[in-house]
Amino acid sequence: MLPAIVLSVTIDRPWREVYEAFWRPADFQRWASGLSEFALRQDGGSWVGEGAEGGMRVYFTPHNAFGVMDHRVIPDGMAEVHVPLRVIANGAGAEVQLTLFRQPDMDDEAFARDRRWIRSDLARLKALAERG
Repeated sequence: MLPAIVLSVTIDRPWREVYEAFWRPADFQRWASGLSEFALRQDGGSWVGEGAEGGMRVYFTPHNAFGVMDHRVIPDGMAEVHVPLRVIANGAGAEVQLTLFRQPDMDDEAFARDRRWIRSDLARLKALAERG
């Protein structure tokens, strides 16, 4: 089992509106910097892209009624990374929660860097969502 941490952000907008505005794979590139650097393009049932450290393939959860936006990232030559992502109701607003798994080869510094990166991405998502 991998160690994990749940990172979240509260958004002042109904959860279904947040989900509908951001569930599409192309919408991830607006706020998820790890995916936006790859200029993803659809390739059948997945999305592919090239970045500074090589290529990647990403599989996204289809549209659903539950606010689930999970995705699997497979960098070329590396192990698959599962990214659980949820948009849930928080009163009249939304809570967006991402589970970050510490990968087997990650040292403390790399895991801390990933946490900062995710927090920054979630802040970008909040800003975009609250602007409407």
